[in-house]
Amino acid sequence: MRLTVHDAIADIAAAEWNAVAGDEYPFLRHEFLLAAEQTGSVSADAGWIPRHLTVEKDGTLLGAMPLYEKDHSWGEFVFDWAWARAYERAGLPYYPKLVSAVPFTPAPSRRLLLAENAGADVARVLIDGAIALAEKTGCSSLHILFPLEDELPLFRDAGLRVRKDCQFHWENRDYADFDAFLQTFTAVKRKKARRDRRRVSEAGIQFRRLRGADLDTDTWETVFRMISITFMRRGSLPYYDLDFFLRIAAALPDNILVILAEQDGQPIAAAVFYESASTLYGRYWGSTGYHNALHFETCYYQGIEYCIDKGLQRFEPGTQGEHKISRGFAPVYTWSAHWLAHPEFLSAIGDYLEEEGHHVDRYVDAIDSHSPYRDDREPT
Repeated sequence: MRLTVHDAIADIAAAEWNAVAGDEYPFLRHEFLLAAEQTGSVSADAGWIPRHLTVEKDGTLLGAMPLYEKDHSWGEFVFDWAWARAYERAGLPYYPKLVSAVPFTPAPSRRLLLAENAGADVARVLIDGAIALAEKTGCSSLHILFPLEDELPLFRDAGLRVRKDCQFHWENRDYADFDAFLQTFTAVKRKKARRDRRRVSEAGIQFRRLRGADLDTDTWETVFRMISITFMRRGSLPYYDLDFFLRIAAALPDNILVILAEQDGQPIAAAVFYESASTLYGRYWGSTGYHNALHFETCYYQGIEYCIDKGLQRFEPGTQGEHKISRGFAPVYTWSAHWLAHPEFLSAIGDYLEEEGHHVDRYVDAIDSHSPYRDDREPT
């Protein structure tokens, strides 16, 4: 088997990459990663240098790993700032480091992209190859962010330390409609959800669902302007520029959804989603101003209603946010895996992650106690 490091996703044939990436995760598609690199959102200037790995045998691609060399920790959503400060205090460089992730996309998905006939030996070549690349290039560490849980044994076997965290996801229990979903809430939580939706409706706000093919340049400019306002309120610029969204809407029209909120015929808010055959992924939100409960409606209730209408099984709205619990989202574990070249730091961080994992377990237990879902013994 031959391992190759690629300095651009364009160096890998799209059909070959997509054959191992599959269709379940739109943001793992070659088209998505290519748009990110060609628009400059992912580049050396942005601190994301592509170092993608492929494994082939006899001219056939058996496996791949999205990989980047980084000189900062922005846009990852798995926070290691404290580790970087510890390195600095010890007089050691933490950057550059290697990161296997989809840039700016905290959604669990495969990091070991394997052909159907590929086994654990191919996965191990990818992992060992990433570690060897870190050592060769003087990177302090390797970080695998948001892998799937069934990939963790492969990372553990290679000596990586596993980190546990959680997000809030929604599961479709074959609800007939949105009201059937709300019937599973306690009376108090159901009343609150209906009140939130009523406030939006009484303000005369209506919604349109736009797929990639429905979005022209003018509409994208409007949506992007609202997204930019949200980012600027938080003191930053959007991770991806307008050109990126235009490109992926054209390249992956069936995987893009924009829910547009309008009042008196004018756009006032928008939420951008990625979509697969089974899952809706909430990514970006923006508005022209404050409207009571509009954020919850546009980003959560409209997404849930869309999943029910289309028969999608999951809705992953992004990171953080205990406010999602009362809207029907439940905590689920997410993962990352870490290797550090410095053995003492690797050991110390391994101990830290074990203790941190216990805190995450307690947090999930505490959050579960605030679930809006009624006990089966409670009358509706």
